[in-house]
Amino acid sequence: MPTTTIVFDLGGVLIDWNPRYVYRQLLESEAEVNQFLEEVATMDWNIQQDRGRTIAEGTRLLIERHPNHTELIEAYYGRWTEMLGGPIAMTVEMLDELRQNGKYRLLALTNWSAETFPIAQKRYKFLGWFEGIVVSGVEQCIKPEPQIYQILFERYKLNPVDCLFIDDNENNVTGSISAGMPALHFENPAQLRQELVSRGIL
Repeated sequence: MPTTTIVFDLGGVLIDWNPRYVYRQLLESEAEVNQFLEEVATMDWNIQQDRGRTIAEGTRLLIERHPNHTELIEAYYGRWTEMLGGPIAMTVEMLDELRQNGKYRLLALTNWSAETFPIAQKRYKFLGWFEGIVVSGVEQCIKPEPQIYQILFERYKLNPVDCLFIDDNENNVTGSISAGMPALHFENPAQLRQELVSRGIL
């Protein structure tokens, strides 16, 4: 079946987001940064805010668990905007090419906190190029759970086999394929361009 719809992940594909940008300013060594992010403010903790838990509740629970790291924990969302490194320019250029050729519906599916996503929407004009964006924190479910893919399909009346999903997380790619939507694992913009050209999309 020909591809009619391209679905983009956002963080790591179109937007550079990394908590290390903040913690490299607050901690003395890369080893300390890694330890804090691996043992305290972990991705497993962060993903619960992406699932819909409030920032206030997530912060409170983590401080209760690690009271000796209170200031560092409060910096996670207190300085969250500094974790945004900017657009991934070459991928945004591809999105613009797809937008201008007008052949494909363009959608986004992202694991993102409902409280912080409006900040990104104001900052990045290209987020307005999408027909729609499904945000995990709003839906209170996350990739790679089957439910969030079904929300995307039903909301935008998609036939999954007509779509192509692009995500930098292999688990999310696997989840998409399991839900019936073909998917590409994003590694870097050059690799993505090669994949899209080989498929006749660009």
